[in-house]
Amino acid sequence: MVKDLQITPAEWRVMRIVWTLNEATSREITAILQRKVDWKSATIKTLLHRLVTKGVLTTTKHGRAFIYHPAVAEQSMMCQAADDLFQSICERRIGQTLNHVLNQVELSKDDIRTLQETLQKKLATAPDQVQCNCIPGRKMNC
Repeated sequence: MVKDLQITPAEWRVMRIVWTLNEATSREITAILQRKVDWKSATIKTLLHRLVTKGVLTTTKHGRAFIYHPAVAEQSMMCQAADDLFQSICERRIGQTLNHVLNQVELSKDDIRTLQETLQKKLATAPDQVQCNCIPGRKMNC
């Protein structure tokens, strides 16, 4: 998994396109993004440059065009983003937050079955109550 690699919401939009296509020119990325958001070509090129600098994208030159390729796996980045989120919130609120997410997103039947299996396994060793981790060494009733 990728560690400590932060990308902005705008960079996520670019990466979603490159992950989906597996490779794309800046012209292709710009055309797709401009159908979704009102960004100038220069803004998109700046985002591409940042992603290359961060090591999330690689480039190859094909004639005058650069072809962008993902340098990190989409699932690894999504897992890191989720880990970062859940490390920044109170452990006592994680269950409520997960429940909120589950109510907001569409899931396949296979996804639901997998989640049910995971929850069933975790139930066997789950504590009655999760301790707050907001202030180290101190039990809180948040």
